[in-house]
Amino acid sequence: MSKLSTKHFIGLKDANANDIKLIIDTALTFREVLERPIKKIPSLKGKNIVNLFFENSTRTKLSFELAEKRLSADVLNFSASSSSLNKGESLRDTVQNIQAMKIDCAVMRHPVPGSCLKLTEYLDCPIVNAGDGTNEHPTQAMLDITSIYEKFGNLKNLKVAIIGDILHSRVAMSNILGLQKMGAKVLLCGPPHLIPKYMIDFGVKISHNIDETIEWADVLNVLRIQRERMGIGLVPSIREYRDLFGITKDRIKALKKEIVIMHPGPINRGVEIDTYVADSDKSVILNQVLNGVAVRMSILYLLLGANINE
Repeated sequence: MSKLSTKHFIGLKDANANDIKLIIDTALTFREVLERPIKKIPSLKGKNIVNLFFENSTRTKLSFELAEKRLSADVLNFSASSSSLNKGESLRDTVQNIQAMKIDCAVMRHPVPGSCLKLTEYLDCPIVNAGDGTNEHPTQAMLDITSIYEKFGNLKNLKVAIIGDILHSRVAMSNILGLQKMGAKVLLCGPPHLIPKYMIDFGVKISHNIDETIEWADVLNVLRIQRERMGIGLVPSIREYRDLFGITKDRIKALKKEIVIMHPGPINRGVEIDTYVADSDKSVILNQVLNGVAVRMSILYLLLGANINE
């Protein structure tokens, strides 16, 4: 039986091309399962998975929980706001008490970069990173990469542009690492203050011209512009951002080639992307959501080593 080369799924920095391809292939198998009238299979029956979310989440948390239940795992959801952390208990003591309940896998989202790696020092079971600060969001990147692979049947030499707030994006970092390992070409586009200078060290192209970027790319992965950060002067205004970097109806209608448009959500319609574009036949945004469940099923299955044919 094929398995991942690592015990944990902490980031795409640690994954190799074989791991990524195995996750894609297994996810596409689970996509077929998700299209059936009865979508539940017994692959992880008897396994106990805890979801440790220390940050707010809608899509990622629901997607993980649904993936776990589709695999017939027993699911325990941990809420930091109502836990003994508020009574002064340390994270280490909290998670070790949870492991004493015989947990087989932990999924964690945490605001501190590197927190999931730290968790591996406290728990013996596999750890899955559901987003750690501004570091990585590897399962989101894997669903993005799987959606691209599903559309094109290949990743080598594809031109993928990641557009928007790169500075604060864990999604961008994981996508860069994963796409490059699969042979894709990556370009970052956005305001100069939202693209760290060190990104050039990752071998990516950098542009501040959205029209040239659209002409270059096969795929546009549009990131949310984080409005909560506009107050510190990184972006002049919503209107100016849309004019300079928005994926607008006019820009896409003027395009004389095929292009695939993605967004990890949540979407600010009318800011980084127009409703016309998000809902067009060029968009695979809703397909990304479905692939998110399949990819998380794939990762959990491969880490926990159950038999897909059970």
